[in-house]
Amino acid sequence: QVQLAESGGGLVQAGGSLRLSCAASGSSFARVGLGWYRQAHGKQREVVARISSGGITYYPDSVKGRFTISRDNAKNTVWLQMSSLKPEDTGVYYCNLLITPGVQFWGQGTQVTVSS
Repeated sequence: QVQLAESGGGLVQAGGSLRLSCAASGSSFARVGLGWYRQAHGKQREVVARISSGGITYYPDSVKGRFTISRDNAKNTVWLQMSSLKPEDTGVYYCNLLITPGVQFWGQGTQVTVSS
C-alpha cells in the first residue's frame, strides 16, 4: 500500500517562501513519476510541478521560475521549493505518485495560504 505524507505548508506573506516535503512508502520510488498539485477553494486541482523518474521536470507558466521540484530516491522524498509566493498560490497542495497513467496515489494535502 502506497502512502504519501506531505508537510511544510503554512501561512506566509506575499513574496515569501515555503518548502513542502512529501515522504513516500510502499513503492519502488526511483521508478515512478512524482508531482505536486494544488486545489484552490472552488477550483479544480491543477499541476504545479512534476518530475519524472529520470529527473525531467515540468512547470506550468504560472509557477515557472518560482517553484522548484526535486527528489531524493534514497530518502523516498520529493520536495517543492516555492519562492516569490503570490496570494493566488493559496490552496491545498497535494503530492502525487504516478506508477502508470491508470495507477496513481495522492497524499492527504497540506494547506498553503499566502496573504497579501
